[in-house]
Amino acid sequence: MFSIGLEVFNSEGMSNTVGKSTSKEVITKEEWEKKLNSVKIRKEDMNKLVMNFLVTEGYVEAAERFCLESGTEPEIDLATITDRMAVRRAVQSGNVQDAIEKVNDLNPEILDTNPQLFFHLQQQRLIELIRSGKLQEALEFAQEELAPRGEENLYLQHAFLEELERTVALLAFEDASNCPLSELLDISQRLKTASEVNAAILTSQSREKDPKLPSLLKMLIWAQNQLDEKACYPHISDISSATLEETNI
Repeated sequence: MFSIGLEVFNSEGMSNTVGKSTSKEVITKEEWEKKLNSVKIRKEDMNKLVMNFLVTEGYVEAAERFCLESGTEPEIDLATITDRMAVRRAVQSGNVQDAIEKVNDLNPEILDTNPQLFFHLQQQRLIELIRSGKLQEALEFAQEELAPRGEENLYLQHAFLEELERTVALLAFEDASNCPLSELLDISQRLKTASEVNAAILTSQSREKDPKLPSLLKMLIWAQNQLDEKACYPHISDISSATLEETNI
């Protein structure tokens, strides 16, 4: 699945255009599009790639609709995604304790065997207390719940304490939203924690924790970087639109 769309970059496909000279060959947009069009990709494979993304990321309704429209069956029962998404939504909305309880309902071993994940969830609880202005409660929570976590796990102790210090430092600012560490209060921090929980649940269910599509796009960028050493050709700079740019000489 990872090789889909990259066939156009293989050495055989480029041998007549790139050549073996030390100088870079120039490939026009018309020539490059002809190469791209010669690569045959099955629609079924592309549909599976889309379904894999929807299922892994938890877009249940979109997956159901895509199943009906494309006839692509998901690899798992879509009903099993609901509980995982409930956990993710709880973290994203700042209800971290609710998320922890939901994770334990799903599988208590997820947090028992993953101290880093549990620490990050507790860290997110601390951030939410600071966000809501409960500073005294936040300080007590950091001392009673988070600090001991760093002492319990010697392997992760340094990382835990460093993250704890950064988070507690928010208490030193009258307006935490405008301090140098304000990114911890940004919605992106919630999304980061939610993604970490989502990946842990998938791993516990013996599922891939990351969708294939982002990895495929990374391989596309890598392939373009490799070709840059050999030829001037139309790049895809905007991944979202997949628009070919004119060849830069």
